[in-house]
Amino acid sequence: MPVCKACGNEVDALVTVRVAGKAKKLCEDCADRVREEGEVAEQSEAVVQQMMGFKGRR
Repeated sequence: MPVCKACGNEVDALVTVRVAGKAKKLCEDCADRVREEGEVAEQSEAVVQQMMGFKGRR
């Protein structure tokens, strides 16, 4: 059985998720959590950039 890299639990199937440009194989629960954290980080960065009047790309 495959083992999730984040939580260490044995699962039936792993999902490949890109985190900071690297592909990681995680279980469904950990993959959802990582996706949500990434979305929150993007949104907060966008708000800060808008507040500071940043018009360029990263």
